[in-house]
Amino acid sequence: MNTKLLMTSRSIVLGLAGIITLFAPDVVLSTQGVTVTGAASMLVQLMGALYFSFALMNWAAKDSLIGGIYARPVSMGNFSHFFAGTLILARVQLANEINLSIMAAQVVYAVFALCFYWLVFRSAGITSLPR
Repeated sequence: MNTKLLMTSRSIVLGLAGIITLFAPDVVLSTQGVTVTGAASMLVQLMGALYFSFALMNWAAKDSLIGGIYARPVSMGNFSHFFAGTLILARVQLANEINLSIMAAQVVYAVFALCFYWLVFRSAGITSLPR
């Protein structure tokens, strides 16, 4: 698996989500039909800060060896985030009527959860020594 491509794409997706939720929390809340309050807006902005921080971490780690024992905290953190996110989004989809934006997010989360599952639990690490 090309981990540089995986980490770069993760950085871009989380970075964009972080910027949007940091600077437009009211828009994010209103698109989901949530009443915009100060507390809800603050929580969405905190989530945006978390997404942006995760994006920076992934960007910094994109050139590192990842898989098996290499950069295990980075790959384990990504796996736990995307696995939990997939489960949460599935629960929301099952409890409510189908929402296409939530379904799209769930598909993205599931794909990245599977990729990081493979890196954490199945990958043997590097297959050849770097030059």
